[in-house]
Amino acid sequence: MKHWIEAARLRTLPLSVSGIILGSFYAMSESIFNWKIVLSALATTLLLQILSNFANDYGDGIKGTDNNERIGPKRAIQSGTISPQAMKRALYLTSVLTMFAAVTLIYFSFKDSNLIYTLVFLTLGALAIASAIRYTVGNTAYGYRGYGDVFVFVFFGLVSTLGVSFMILKEIDPLLVLPATAIGFLSVGVLNLNNMRDEVSDRKAGKNTLVVKIGGEKAKIYHYFLVVSAMVLFVVFTIIFDFSKDNDPEHFNFDLYFFLLIYIPLLKHLGRVRKATEPRMLDPELKKLAISTFLISTILALSLIYFFSDIIVQIVNATSNQINQ
Repeated sequence: MKHWIEAARLRTLPLSVSGIILGSFYAMSESIFNWKIVLSALATTLLLQILSNFANDYGDGIKGTDNNERIGPKRAIQSGTISPQAMKRALYLTSVLTMFAAVTLIYFSFKDSNLIYTLVFLTLGALAIASAIRYTVGNTAYGYRGYGDVFVFVFFGLVSTLGVSFMILKEIDPLLVLPATAIGFLSVGVLNLNNMRDEVSDRKAGKNTLVVKIGGEKAKIYHYFLVVSAMVLFVVFTIIFDFSKDNDPEHFNFDLYFFLLIYIPLLKHLGRVRKATEPRMLDPELKKLAISTFLISTILALSLIYFFSDIIVQIVNATSNQINQ
């Protein structure tokens, strides 16, 4: 069990649910919410991420891409703790579980009321599962041709955020495209860090990621673009959302901007990436960027429906009362 938990790479899971959290709470800000949809969407996304991790372990393991020259933590097949046959069976099982979760999500969202929406999301679910596997598995794995960034941006950014919101609201709010794009950019940023770290070993193994194609220095510039663009998009979204809720140009809801505190570690992260002279120096930054993305999404999501200053006042008052008693 320990080896399977390691193969699932738990540190990647918070990043994968960032879009679900923000999309769900955005729907709640419109006074519409459905816990069945939210929980099913979280389960589907988590299983999809685990499936992707298992598939990467299997695909890179049997192709020899994961070898002693790789800098990151050892994968299960690479270290011999899980056999390729066992991992292949796990891929089948996780695919079935992911599809079951997706069908459950679609049922709770549309039931038998809209056949077109049902078919569209069933297709998206099947494509997501196939894409997660085909990233590194097979002779035509698109991750070996530099298209992994597209998969991550589409499914863990746009589809994740806009999809769950649409399932609850039954419409797409164009404003939500801004944070959906931001989450997609940051998710791609994590993948880009991973590929920058593994550039040397990937190049030798014939895994032509985008980093291998453009080189490490240009990949850093690409990384700055992803992170800075995401930061700008979050701010633009918040300003427009704040104004649209009050229609008062002079109105400023301080609570909505609490997420800006996470920009401090993000800026420090960019500085460390710029100063990194060896690929292994980038490895700790993967977890930091993933957690930062999760925190931004969660804090912003909560601020759409709750006022943090009121919560802080309540906590202070409650604490004071306990002390007085």
